[in-house]
Amino acid sequence: MKKLPEIASKAWDNRQDAVIFSTVSADGLPNSIYATSVTKHNENSIVVANNFFKKTMENIRSGSTGSILFITKDNKSYQIKGKIEYFTEGEIFEEMKKWNPARLPGHGVAVIAIEELYAGAERLL
Repeated sequence: MKKLPEIASKAWDNRQDAVIFSTVSADGLPNSIYATSVTKHNENSIVVANNFFKKTMENIRSGSTGSILFITKDNKSYQIKGKIEYFTEGEIFEEMKKWNPARLPGHGVAVIAIEELYAGAERLL
């Protein structure tokens, strides 16, 4: 797990609302979803609330790694890649329940450990 460099951390804080969260099936088929219930847990991980995962959950269960693509408000793109852990209880789950909108189910949380980072085509990590 790696730490976001300051430029990427600031970019995250200046991102547009939705991100694209991608996973891959055991058969190698990609799946991407828009996610708005997402936060930076710390400088090493991004958390996505499971409000309506279906294929995404199947992919996580099969051991998929993940990718988060986000765009800043000044239209710069960043992509984070890493291993996914999934929780339905514990500290990270309880934190998600506080920031995830009450109208959404919040079945669990996918935590992406930052291993690679790109700004456009440039690899930062």
